[in-house]
Amino acid sequence: MADTQAPRRPWLLGLKRKLTLAGVLAAVLLAAFFLGAAWSGRESEPVITSDLLGQQLQAAQELVSVEYHYTNMGKFENQVDFYGWKVPFTTKSFIVSYDGVIKAGVDLSTARVQVDEATQTITITLPEGQILSHEIPEESIEVFDETHNLFNPITIEDYTGFTRDQKAAMEQRAIEEGLLTEAGEKARTAVEAFLSLLPGMEEYALEIV
Repeated sequence: MADTQAPRRPWLLGLKRKLTLAGVLAAVLLAAFFLGAAWSGRESEPVITSDLLGQQLQAAQELVSVEYHYTNMGKFENQVDFYGWKVPFTTKSFIVSYDGVIKAGVDLSTARVQVDEATQTITITLPEGQILSHEIPEESIEVFDETHNLFNPITIEDYTGFTRDQKAAMEQRAIEEGLLTEAGEKARTAVEAFLSLLPGMEEYALEIV
């Protein structure tokens, strides 16, 4: 009976991380709002409330703060297993190289805001960083050393299952290298910069956790 084995651990070729502030659109939109608010604030005294700040953060939705770029190569290999006995001449395998981009950030719509008028303190609690997307451009995929075994042919399921396992492994590696930590830190810096543009914020101590 044929039994598809899990692919072997991938061979890492050129792994690199590129940390960039990718939430440019969100930044522009927020900055435009705050500048507009600042202009209107000249005519009326701004009132800082938890609802107001929460609405501005929710308007940004997902703030993508970090991109993780990598190049990887992995090998898939499988052999027909008959009740624990590996059937000779039934091995199928292929090697794939590919590039990928993992984007991570925070979902600002779930941020919690507290305004303490007594102490003039604003506390914003951001959610933990999370992976927002993981793309492998089709044009970057190259297949090498693909076998053509009559008794155990390569199937579409082999490719899709292998790709799924590879993506999961790369996401785990990125997390272990601090991707989500970097996403949280950059999101914190961005939110602090955005909120500082809101009229009336200079009267409060801002704490982001």
